[in-house]
Order: sequence, then structure tokens, then C-alpha cells
Amino acid sequence: MAFAKEATILGSTVRYRLAPTAKRYTLRDNGFTETKSGNFQLIRPLQATPASKEGFQLKITVDKEVSSFKMSVTTANGLKAVDLFKDPNHEMLREKYFFLMDGFIDRGLFEKV
Repeated sequence: MAFAKEATILGSTVRYRLAPTAKRYTLRDNGFTETKSGNFQLIRPLQATPASKEGFQLKITVDKEVSSFKMSVTTANGLKAVDLFKDPNHEMLREKYFFLMDGFIDRGLFEKV
């Protein structure tokens, strides 16, 4: 998956873009860590109990210029993208995803398109 100005997760109709107020320090303040290549990455579990190693995780990677990003929901090992909107049993996971994204919007990282 390549970096883009706008992105969404598999199955979602809600698209996001980086807010003009998003800066390197804003990303770090919100849990993003810098990778070896200089990009910023956030991996957050979406399951009910964060201590468990099962379930799905939200992965967001922002490029080092803080101009584009990519995002996905993956399996616990991070290798396969998952569609949260396909299975009706994933309602709680969808709510947690939107809660996390709304928090990032409130903190000036993302905007809804």
C-alpha cells in the first residue's frame, strides 16, 4: 500500500486526510513512533482487552514529510488486511476504530474528507 493524501481502511466509506496542523511533534505526542526510515507509525489494538495478543490492530504510517499516510486494520501479526465492515460481529471493533479516529481529529492530526 502506497502513501496517499487521503486514505481509509478496507470496507469503510469514511476517508481521512492529514490536517494542516499535523506536525512531527504532534504525531509523537499522540503515540506515533519514528521508524528507521524516518516515517511515523502507530499500531493500536482494537480488541476488547488490550493486553491480549489476539484480535485486530489499527496501523497508521505517516511519511517523514508529514504530507501523506496509509492506514489499515490488520490481523494480530500485521500481515493481512481485515474488513471490519463485512462481519456484523465486529460492531464493537468498528466503534473503537471510529473512537480512535475521532480522537485524532480532535487533536488536530486528521480531518474527515
